Amino acid sequence: MKLVIQRVSSANVSVNNQTVGAIEKGLLILIGIAHGDTEDDIDYLVKKAINMRIFNDDKGLMNLSLLDVSGEVLLISQFTLYANTKKGNRPSFIDTAKPDLAIPLYEKCISSFQKAIGKDTVQTGVFGADMKVSLVNDGPVTIIIDSKTQRI
Repeated sequence: MKLVIQRVSSANVSVNNQTVGAIEKGLLILIGIAHGDTEDDIDYLVKKAINMRIFNDDKGLMNLSLLDVSGEVLLISQFTLYANTKKGNRPSFIDTAKPDLAIPLYEKCISSFQKAIGKDTVQTGVFGADMKVSLVNDGPVTIIIDSKTQRI
């Protein structure tokens, strides 16, 4: 499972010109789910994302976490994070989990973030939809975490 985490001052996602999710200060998180991913991957990534000290303190140093700043989360499913570009010019998505695995894990990830940050709602996109994402990347700060390569 992969996360692309972007620190934002605002972000939103729309489907068919309708806004379906929006946040102010917080994290826009793109999630890619692959074959073999489990709830253990979710537990690891959620804990890592909410505790990562990537928000500025009063001295301008990245010393605060999402929890410290009471930030929000916009979580968007993005299968293209598992694009394989090894051969040719057309990406292969063979490593991407099929919807029967990906949807339950995505929904579990949403509920895990809700529980972890103590808020009833985590804003989301629509799984499998053609989405338009807008953001103001604060910093810019963008961090990629892969649950398979980051574990100790």
